[in-house]
Amino acid sequence: MRAAFSEALVAAAKANPNVLLLTGDHGYALFDAFRQECPEQYVNCGIAEQNMVGVAAGLAKAGFLPIVYGLSAFVPMRVLEQIKIDVCYESLKVIFIGDGAGVVYSHLGSSHQSVEDIAALRAIPNLAIYSPADRHELAYTMQTAMASSQASYLRMGKADLGDVHSTIPDSDMQAVLPILVRDNAKTLILATGAMVSTALKLASQRRDVDVYSVPCIKPIAKDQIYELCKDRDNILSFEEHSIYGGLGSGISEIIAGNIICNFKIVGINDKFSKYCGDYHYLIDYHELSHQKLEALLNN
Repeated sequence: MRAAFSEALVAAAKANPNVLLLTGDHGYALFDAFRQECPEQYVNCGIAEQNMVGVAAGLAKAGFLPIVYGLSAFVPMRVLEQIKIDVCYESLKVIFIGDGAGVVYSHLGSSHQSVEDIAALRAIPNLAIYSPADRHELAYTMQTAMASSQASYLRMGKADLGDVHSTIPDSDMQAVLPILVRDNAKTLILATGAMVSTALKLASQRRDVDVYSVPCIKPIAKDQIYELCKDRDNILSFEEHSIYGGLGSGISEIIAGNIICNFKIVGINDKFSKYCGDYHYLIDYHELSHQKLEALLNN
């Protein structure tokens, strides 16, 4: 996924000289190709993320298209006020990239993990939120963000989990994308980001589960989700994010009062990562591992 992101950045900058990449002293190897191909469009703002968003807002007012990159614990979490006031309140077009979302930076502890970024941004007007599951969704969400007239936040989680699509989805990115669909399945999993591959693995062992990817969290595809949820016995949402304010909350807002079924939000429970360990350890600690979810699906 990170390679696709690098390629998308270079392509965007070559196509439009007004595209500028701003980074808060992060992503050196990731941006080697960009600095080689478009050195005049690369700006290292240093470890001053709040100032970096202010700089991006000024550049956007001057006619540039700033792409602001940082770890998701810092972009958007450290710069939330600046995103709200400097960019979105002014209806400016700035693309924010939050890398390492969820518990990717496992060994660095809760200070570098970001499981509340979607919740923090969902209530801010004039801002789209994307959560791609693989390199194909990444490329398409980048294209959509570039074409949009408003600000966007693109959330990149665990980047090496493999593809869930064979090609870039030929669909409106406000749509929910089918991954594994069967006739008359009574259980539906709506997943986003890194959890799509987990949902696919779980469903491949069963015959009664449909899996759809939701790469666009905001605006969310209300009509399509409502239609998908009708006549199901069980609906689950999978996300590497807090159970509060993320994809599951968006789905529950759509179906509340209209659909009677068992609905379960699967995500990070209301707790920090108390212990350090690798990514797979923390996924299991937060009960998002294949084994933990298989037991949930069987109950």
